[in-house]
Amino acid sequence: MNQTIGASELIITDKGSIYHLDLRPEEIADTIITVGDPNRVKELSKYFDSIEFTANHREFVTHTGYIGKKRISVVATGIGPDNIDIVLNELDALVDIDFASRTIKSEKKSLKIIRLGTSGALQDFIPVDSLVVSSYGIGLDNLMHYYATTNTPAEKNLLEAFNQHTQLVGKVIQPYITSSAASLSAQFTDGFHHGITVTCPGFYGPQGRVLRAPLAQDQLINKLTTFKHQEHFVSNFEMETSAIYGLANLLGHQALSISAIVANRIQQSFSSDGNAAVEHMIKTCLPIIANL
Repeated sequence: MNQTIGASELIITDKGSIYHLDLRPEEIADTIITVGDPNRVKELSKYFDSIEFTANHREFVTHTGYIGKKRISVVATGIGPDNIDIVLNELDALVDIDFASRTIKSEKKSLKIIRLGTSGALQDFIPVDSLVVSSYGIGLDNLMHYYATTNTPAEKNLLEAFNQHTQLVGKVIQPYITSSAASLSAQFTDGFHHGITVTCPGFYGPQGRVLRAPLAQDQLINKLTTFKHQEHFVSNFEMETSAIYGLANLLGHQALSISAIVANRIQQSFSSDGNAAVEHMIKTCLPIIANL
């Protein structure tokens, strides 16, 4: 028997919307672009041919509309794996849970979820203002340790090599690994770098930035930059990718993370026009997304 999900576990508002995103099932598309910055939503939806719905609740801004006949939603997640936990679970609930009966649907829908974000490069040959597609996400946060997940042999092998090289395990960090959707990644080739993206639970210390607070892992950037295993290397790091991949894979959705590189941590350089780099990413990726 399909068990009813309690009101404290699946919180539905009086108007029939999911608690944090403030969305009803009919208000999201099957193809979803996620962005961290709520202000970036309108920078994508301005290229839509039409906008049918908008919502704004806390940092979670959503625009749903069309490019040609393709229905797309843009959802602002805010920053960090904790926000991704909210967004991915609630997007899944909107399509795979029946709100009237509070039961899981027998036939599941698989969303296409594409993150368009910003990131810092960890290789000399990936310049600022370039674009990176995340083949894998390695999480230095702890989100996916709260879920019952499994890894493929290839993922286990890559994570083991990463752990041996970085020696981060046992230092209050337990890295985890998860993969992009290969079918989506294959659509973003020309003009894109591909590599492993490391997801951090913060912007300063967790990404090796020193202002006034001393670091426990003061060799983190060097350990990440020098990691190589077969054809794999760490291309960049940011704060959402591994959580998106982990939850998408667990829940049966397809996910891909694409980053505009606004900083190169090896060169210690920063984009002279980060807005232009993001605009370039949007203009490059939207036509591809519209044809998925």
